[in-house]
Amino acid sequence: MTTEPADGVCFVPDWPLPPGVRALQTTRAGGSSAGPWAGFNLGGHVGDDPAAVAANRAALARRLPAAPVWLAQVHGTAVADIDGVAAGAPPPVADAAVARRAGRVCAVMTADCLPLLLCDRDGGVVAAAHAGWRGLCAGVIEATVAAMGVPAARLTVWLGPAIGPRAFEVGGEVRDAFLAHDAAAASAFVAGADGRWLADLHALARQRLAAMGVRDVHGGGECTFGDAGRYFSYRRDGVCGRMATLIWREH
Repeated sequence: MTTEPADGVCFVPDWPLPPGVRALQTTRAGGSSAGPWAGFNLGGHVGDDPAAVAANRAALARRLPAAPVWLAQVHGTAVADIDGVAAGAPPPVADAAVARRAGRVCAVMTADCLPLLLCDRDGGVVAAAHAGWRGLCAGVIEATVAAMGVPAARLTVWLGPAIGPRAFEVGGEVRDAFLAHDAAAASAFVAGADGRWLADLHALARQRLAAMGVRDVHGGGECTFGDAGRYFSYRRDGVCGRMATLIWREH
């Protein structure tokens, strides 16, 4: 379930957050971009007209207490503490962001990879993480939880739109990498054709969270690949835009 503004450009995750914490998920609807990036593309690295991206980012910023601190995402496990990132500074090279200061907006961009939002139950620290299969396997979720500095059992998490288990075909080496970490990951893979596998990113993320003691997990039902009218999908389209998943503490 989601709560949507009238224009449909963004929606508010249906997720029990403590007072003073807000979250937002963008879609591809609306926006200034054209061509394969048509709609509300927020990615400046995908070949879109820079002026269109700037207009889309400005439109998003008007919905927020401040412009997001964008990341240079590399499918790794680094976590940026954005409280100390100065305005106009180069984007931190990281795949997750954590903030404790009010008004600092954590954001990750995706177009099939799994975005996660995290918050402690007291609302004192928030985080956003980008988990493609490489980052998820390498431990980006674990690194994000560690950077938040609170007991895992006190966290609440939302899993955003990502490529679904009927569309995400991977090779055996991907499955092997997850099983090397935890044999229980086998339950998140279904055998496909020609020795390949269908992988469930949402299920894999839930396993990692459960192993750390995170029990309060929401979302996880939206497939980017299967909804071309609502979401960008790199696996479906190749050249495409990016959505943003955001969280912040209010002033």
